[in-house]
Amino acid sequence: MAHAIASDAASTVTLGARVEVEKTKTVLLVGVGGQGTILAGNILAMCAAEAGLDVKVSEIHGMSQRGGSVSTVIRMGNKVDSMVCDPGCADVVVAFEELEALRAQQYLREGGKLFVNDETIVPVPVNIGNARMPERISKRLDEVGAIRIDAGFIARQTGNPRSANVVLVGALSTALPFDETAWHDAICKRVPPKTRGTNLEAFARGRDAALQ
Repeated sequence: MAHAIASDAASTVTLGARVEVEKTKTVLLVGVGGQGTILAGNILAMCAAEAGLDVKVSEIHGMSQRGGSVSTVIRMGNKVDSMVCDPGCADVVVAFEELEALRAQQYLREGGKLFVNDETIVPVPVNIGNARMPERISKRLDEVGAIRIDAGFIARQTGNPRSANVVLVGALSTALPFDETAWHDAICKRVPPKTRGTNLEAFARGRDAALQ
């Protein structure tokens, strides 16, 4: 994982579509190849940029074509000097599966929010017998206050199983100062036109799940 200057959570004042922040806010998205973390990061970056914020994005793809770890750091503020994330830096971590959540929890600042897709993907080294899965993954995540979202189930309910990443964007939206219209606009610009309806529904359901 890349390193960066640590930051506190942003204090915000919303002025219409524009958002003013006093301190840089950092979001870390983690998952494995094929889960749509990059699209989710692009939606967030577009939403922040449209709100008038300086945005920097750093992506680490790893062996994403083989189901390896993928991470995206999005930092936003009035002026962002660095695009990377140190341990204890992230205001929000969104994990697209449980094992990546366990690996990434060290980057969450005290008092930050951790959203976790309620799914575990067994890594290739474990499948071929070269490694073992960590013990008590779910319990350890519960102990640090993870907010669980069954994104796959919610996505299937919308009729678009591939929209699980947008379900998690909906959950993420509850921790950031942008209004729902801004999120909707960013989603519609980033997804294929024929899937806009199901993706907007996925966003709304993910948001509701995080607020329950």
